[in-house]
Order: sequence, then C-alpha cells, then structure tokens
Amino acid sequence: MGTVPAAPIRTAVVGFGISGKVFHAPLIAANPDFSLDVIVTARPGRAAEAARLYPRARIVGTPEELFALSADLDLVILGTPPHTHFGLAATAIAHGLHVVVDKPFVPTSALGGELLSRADDGGVRLTVFQNRRWDADFLTLRKILASGALGQVSSFESRFEWWRPEGFGNWRDTVSLAEGGGILHDLGAHLIDQAIQLFGPVERSYGETANRGPHPDAADTEAFVSLLHTSGVRSRLWMNGMAAQAGARFHVLGSEAGYTKWGLDGQEPALATGMPPSDPAYGLDPQESWGLLGIDGATSPVPAERGAYPQFYVQLAAALHGEGPLPVDPAGPLEVLKVIEGIHALA
Repeated sequence: MGTVPAAPIRTAVVGFGISGKVFHAPLIAANPDFSLDVIVTARPGRAAEAARLYPRARIVGTPEELFALSADLDLVILGTPPHTHFGLAATAIAHGLHVVVDKPFVPTSALGGELLSRADDGGVRLTVFQNRRWDADFLTLRKILASGALGQVSSFESRFEWWRPEGFGNWRDTVSLAEGGGILHDLGAHLIDQAIQLFGPVERSYGETANRGPHPDAADTEAFVSLLHTSGVRSRLWMNGMAAQAGARFHVLGSEAGYTKWGLDGQEPALATGMPPSDPAYGLDPQESWGLLGIDGATSPVPAERGAYPQFYVQLAAALHGEGPLPVDPAGPLEVLKVIEGIHALA
C-alpha cells in the first residue's frame, strides 16, 4: 500500500453538514500531521461558513472541482449522505487518493466489498469513521471488561435514544432504505460495531424496525437488534429518535457485578459549540454522569476515560506514514453491514 511523505497530509473534506463541520474539519485542523486544503460544499451559506472557519482552505462547489485538484492532495474524507459514498470513494481511489468514508459506510455489503477490492488494487488506504469506538463511555466499559470486575458477562444492553419527533432536518429524514437510509443503518452502524468490538463475532441476529417519524415513506426511525455473539454474550441494542424518555446508555450484567451508564458521550456537542480538541476540558465526562459498577445496594461510580475522537486521525496519520494499522479496518464495518442486511431481510 502507498504511503505519504512526512509533510502534512494534504486533505479534502467533502460535505460541510454535521459530519464535515462538526467532526472532520475540526479534528483535521487540530492535528499537525494534516493540512485542510479543500472543502467541498454546494450550499452558499455553508461555503461562507467554511471560508470563515478555515481561511486557508480552498472552498469548491462540486466533487468534480475537487478531483481536478487531486494531484495536490493525499486524502479525501467523505462526509456526505451514504448513497453518495460508493461513487465518490471509487472516484477518489481511481485518482490515487486515500479515503475516509463516514458511516453508514455504503448502502450494501456488496458495494463495500467492491470498494475494498478497488482500494487494494489501487494501492491506497480506505477506512471508515467509526468514531464511537473512542466515546468516553465505550473506552470506560472496555477498561472495566479488561479488569474482570464484571466476571463472566452474559448480557449487554446499549441504547442511542432521543426525542426528536420533527426529524433530523437533513438527509436522514428522506433517504430510502435502498440508499442506506434509516436509523438501523445510521446508528446501528455504531451500536453493532461497538458490540462486536466488545464481545466478538455474531453467530445469530434478530431485529425489529419501524417508521414513526413525520415522513411516512421514509426508512425506519426506530430499531431493536438482538445479537448472539460466538462468545456467548447476548447484545440487545435500541435506536430511537422518538424516545420521550431515554433508557440507559449501557446496562451490562456479569456473574460478579453489573455496570450501568446514562447519557450520551459529550464530544459531539462540544465540537458543535466550537470547543477545539486541544481544550483541556475536551472529552471529559462530568462526574455526575459517571456509570455505576457493582450490585444493587453496593455500587460505586467509575471515573470515565477521556473521550478520544482525535485518536482516529492520530492513528490514520501513522498508517499513511507506514507506521501502524488503520484506525478502523474496513472489514469490520463490512461485517456490520452484513448483520444489518440480515436484519432488514427478516424485519
């Protein structure tokens, strides 16, 4: 696989909605191993904001303008809706550019497999932005599991729930299931990935989906997934944008103790308000939101690990310099897609 010179990795971000503006651009701008050279957005308001926030970046309106500049770039980050990912990634690969694809990766595992093959043939690196592997609560749970404090884990419950009856106000409200839409594709890509990271491959899966949102012809707005891992652990995952009251983020039961955590990771809202990843407060969960470890009547709070989304790009820079593995092996998100497809086939 090709590597890049030690100079800053010349980077383009495609899309300047939530993904490009909140996640990728700030993380790239904060990492000296990268330079943010190009931002692609067709919307005048977003283009003006991108130019204000990143005055050294070139702002262009179309992917075609971006790819015309490919000789001066090393990396393309796709923060666009999932139905655009395959075509944009394939074009980037054809231009010899490394690629970060936001999740949902692509609408189908067949398309994902094709992209992996093209990247391999083209000698470029392809990875997927599974940033929730660096959530504070997820990192904390990994540490608890490694300590053995829970004993033999039997049940893992994980939820992403909120109250948004008006919808997201973006592509998530209208993109069809065939195009990679729906909450199971969107949030399931995180929750299923986390479950597999914690407890290993999936032996059997079951799921339920429903659309209770304001757009009757849209894809699912809520989903439940049950996974039996080959390790014997049962994962139960809930995704819901219409939850008037949210359940626990994590509820893990073992033979010696349990662990329960409420509330979502705070890195996304922090980045959305403009907090730079270099801020000493970045990634810190307040003590009142720490999860509880133990048994009923005898629980204690577990200090949260620091959330670490910047680590994705730290590891990517090392990989592109030939000094380590990709932060996310794309084979993982490909397996997640296969699980999602199996659930949709039966739901």
